[in-house]
Amino acid sequence: MTQPHVVLGSGFVGRSLAKLLAESDQKVIIASRSGRGPTHKNIVCIKANASSVNDLISISINPQVVYNCVNPPYHQWKTKWPPISNAINKYVEKSEAVLVTCSNLYGYGPHEGMMTEDLPLKATWTNGQVRAQMWFDAKALHDSKKIRATEVRGSDYICASDQSRMGDRVVPNLIKGKKIQLLGAIDQPHTWTDPEDVAKLMMVVGHDERAWGKPWHVPSNEPKTQIEVVRDIAGALGVALPEVSSVPPAIQKLIGIFNPVVRELLNSNYQFDMPFVMNDDKTRKTFGLTPKKWESVINDLISAYRN
Repeated sequence: MTQPHVVLGSGFVGRSLAKLLAESDQKVIIASRSGRGPTHKNIVCIKANASSVNDLISISINPQVVYNCVNPPYHQWKTKWPPISNAINKYVEKSEAVLVTCSNLYGYGPHEGMMTEDLPLKATWTNGQVRAQMWFDAKALHDSKKIRATEVRGSDYICASDQSRMGDRVVPNLIKGKKIQLLGAIDQPHTWTDPEDVAKLMMVVGHDERAWGKPWHVPSNEPKTQIEVVRDIAGALGVALPEVSSVPPAIQKLIGIFNPVVRELLNSNYQFDMPFVMNDDKTRKTFGLTPKKWESVINDLISAYRN
């Protein structure tokens, strides 16, 4: 029997990854709290608790690759991630599968200059420290030859979502001709990552031994400021660019009192108060991957809202 690929999590990345694998004629099991996922003859969708080793083992005892695309509530990472990460590590060790984790740049913490994979993980806030520890744990298990693990790191996602800074806060308001208010500085260069590019890299590194034991940056387009991205979206929509401003710090803190997600997001404002640029040369040279064209990134974003 062909060994299946197990995708944990059915968010943007998990769904995209499951479809890519299925379309390449791989058997895929996508497991999540909802039990939902893409419809395809090669995909089976099931419910599972990612923090339970027994639940994970019940998915498949012999997966080829386990892809961690889980996404706990943003303001609960400190309590939710450790048991999930520990359970996944134990599952991978027992099943002898390759582990590919979908991660981000939080672990590096504030950094002046371009970010590369060899930077030390020196996060200064809880969510970044949680992400860093996840890699430290997986890397230690990999180095002791108990598992085979790799991690892909992308910058802020640009997609149709309430968690994307360019999603629900921007596109619907542009369509309605409303003013745009963003979190953090709007004039600093920033790397933006498309979730589909994350999925493509995850599929590649799961099968390539050169990737194991190392982190990899997701191929992404040239950095753009928040105002530049909004301008590009408005242009693709064919609407005039409205007034674009940053929510004043005092107002952000006030909103954070009542909104735990915004409260946690404020800890990442350093990523917008100065240039936040990711280097992906290593990934491009090693695997020959390039990002989705920027025009397509923007068109796919607005299509999700138009549909």
